[in-house]
Amino acid sequence: MSVMETIVNEISSVLAHVDRTSLEDISGRLIRAPRVFVVGEGRSGLMGRAFAMRLMHLGATSFVVGETITPSIQENDVLVAISGSGKTEQVVRVAEKAKAVGAVIVAVSTNRASDLAKVADALLLIPAATKYRQAGEQESIQPLGSLFDQCVHVTLDAISLHYAAQLREDNNSAFLRHSNME
Repeated sequence: MSVMETIVNEISSVLAHVDRTSLEDISGRLIRAPRVFVVGEGRSGLMGRAFAMRLMHLGATSFVVGETITPSIQENDVLVAISGSGKTEQVVRVAEKAKAVGAVIVAVSTNRASDLAKVADALLLIPAATKYRQAGEQESIQPLGSLFDQCVHVTLDAISLHYAAQLREDNNSAFLRHSNME
């Protein structure tokens, strides 16, 4: 088996354990939200940025925490907080602050017992390998949190498709919001 096939098999194995009803639940929370904020550090943050961009293409008002043009989060906004371990200090701190003002917290993590999961209103559990290689995480030939990041990207794209279907958004409507300054 090639390395490429092994990676695809690892991703498929993890995604088989992602709760499908949570995808629909999270999509519904995003639809009801006045605004969506996304936070994550490192590669998890990059996956979050891609998700915020896709939501914008689908008509959501979305922001990435830490950008200079990101406004304050308010009651009923949704914060999607991504951390494989669920203990990344900056991500947990942002989630706690957002919760304190009445925002809805959606945690994306491998760890249902983490500080991030404890503050969350909804948990998207992705049982992939992280850099810590804790019990319950799927093994991986890939370094650090690569498997988690790949699975987060695919899972958040699946949520985007649920979101789009509920709002009757498609490629044509998304394309109208795509950057035209390239």
